[in-house]
Amino acid sequence: MTMKLQDKVCIVTGAASGIGREIARTYAREGGRVAIADVKLDAAQAAVDEINAAGGRALALAMDVTSEEQVDAGIAQVVAAWGGIDVLVANAGVQIVHPVEEFPFADWKRMLAIHLDGAFLTTKACVPHMKASGKGGSIIYMGSVHSKEASVLKSAYVTAKHGLIGLCKTVAKEGGKHGIRANVICPGFVRTALVEKQIPEQSRALGISEEDVVKKVMLKDTVDGEFTTVQDVAEVALLFASFESNALTGQSLVVSHGWFMQ
Repeated sequence: MTMKLQDKVCIVTGAASGIGREIARTYAREGGRVAIADVKLDAAQAAVDEINAAGGRALALAMDVTSEEQVDAGIAQVVAAWGGIDVLVANAGVQIVHPVEEFPFADWKRMLAIHLDGAFLTTKACVPHMKASGKGGSIIYMGSVHSKEASVLKSAYVTAKHGLIGLCKTVAKEGGKHGIRANVICPGFVRTALVEKQIPEQSRALGISEEDVVKKVMLKDTVDGEFTTVQDVAEVALLFASFESNALTGQSLVVSHGWFMQ
């Protein structure tokens, strides 16, 4: 059986854990060569060791996506090792919650830098290689239901995730004639370490129990009261990476158990 990403060169940022790590595993199982980029090099190397032990091909990159120098060096390292870039997943992200009037400006700038600057810098570094190959490529941004909806306490996150849709549409327009596709995955709440951290934070900020944060805030609008899984998101990432035609570009796909319906 032909693998969906046979010999494709893929880079996934923020891939040492959570959603990014599951995407990296999925790409490797489908024959992709996967560069795992993360600020935590030891954790990235552990993810690489896991993939390689299972018969995949992976390498680790130390990358702060807000640093143009580190991004450019990391992409250059992947190209030197494997000859090009076919798939970029701009997944690196953090979460900080405060009411607007209490949101420290430094935290606001950090949030936008990681989510938006990181997506821009990795895109800027990968596009020339996708053009030069003559094969195009797939650029995938990790948005959120918060690319479509707002929630209290998340002004910076909602702003950043909305911004990714604008970046995606522009990259899709510019990249079309080169076979470069750009799309956004918009997950609902996925019970990663990032979300686990939010539960007590929102409990304190909203004055409700942690159980009520999960049931009455995070999952209240889903059709079944269930969290989205990392596997759910990875399957969509595989679809976008392996879809070879410009028919699917400039789109945002919500994966949220019906929390948001377009």
